[in-house]
Amino acid sequence: MPHRTFFWFILPSLLAMLLFIAAPIASVIVQSVHQQHEQVLRVVENRGPFGITTSTTIDQEATQALRDAEPMGRFVGLAIYRDRAHLAFDEVAAAWNGTDGIAAFAGRLMNLPFYRALIFTLVYTALVTPFTILLGLAIALGVNGLPRMLRGPTIFVSLLPMIVTPLVGSLVLYWMIDAEGILGHAIQVLAGDPTLSLKASTPLTWATLIVYGVWHHAPFAFIVYYAGLQTVPHETMEAAMVDGASRWERIRYVVVPHLAPLTVFIALIQLMDNFRVFEPIVGFSAGANASSLSYNIYQDLRGEIALFNSAAATSVLTILGVAILLAPVLVRTWRDFNAKRGH
Repeated sequence: MPHRTFFWFILPSLLAMLLFIAAPIASVIVQSVHQQHEQVLRVVENRGPFGITTSTTIDQEATQALRDAEPMGRFVGLAIYRDRAHLAFDEVAAAWNGTDGIAAFAGRLMNLPFYRALIFTLVYTALVTPFTILLGLAIALGVNGLPRMLRGPTIFVSLLPMIVTPLVGSLVLYWMIDAEGILGHAIQVLAGDPTLSLKASTPLTWATLIVYGVWHHAPFAFIVYYAGLQTVPHETMEAAMVDGASRWERIRYVVVPHLAPLTVFIALIQLMDNFRVFEPIVGFSAGANASSLSYNIYQDLRGEIALFNSAAATSVLTILGVAILLAPVLVRTWRDFNAKRGH
């Protein structure tokens, strides 16, 4: 295709990406290096029968005039990124110098809001992503092996966790794991501990959120894999059967390699989605035991005074985190693509 034709072909897509992706990200970056103006205070002298007293009041007019003159706030550079609510360089250095082991250092990091959210986000992403892929592949293989008349109803039931709105699904499970819910009470009976609560313990809360994440995302992996299974060459499968390959060997040496590009696609989508985990924490009311980067942004914006600059800084760090997570997969995909072109 001539370069001129290619340019006009992709121009609408480029404009849309600049307008809806690049411009908002640039706006967030600019917001993250500005801090809202503080309120202007005024000292007022009050003369009374017992002498002169002073009081401090907020000068609303001066405060509003200052905010009107500089709507973005005052420029503070990268100071917001270094404060205690974000990267907290000083606090991290003090924790490193004041502890003897990694466990103690990690424990002190958990007292810093950004690192507490980052650790949960990474654990959630690292566990939910592979288990989602494995469970989705297992469901797809199982459904693909069913008689044709049973596949439709089974596919519908398998997709229900993805059809249900995430917030509604998490609320349903939240009620089920309550001490009086069917799951919560069953776990108490199995453990022999009537006081056991999945909501009160931080490790159990994390485990609940991770199980919910796998349950909610597995249908997406399942439907992608199921579509991919319909493209597996019959000749190759028949040749493997003639050679005496067992079902497990056919899956390992024929099906899994054939579905490898889909696995990369699912991994990319899941890494991005799981790194932005938010709805389960709200639905399970788990903010006391688990927080994520997205949940921190939500907390910054829902207070009495919205902290736009803090939310913007966390958003930028989240974008950087997603980029770092995706980089190895994208680099490997690019190398595989170039290798195939070389052949």
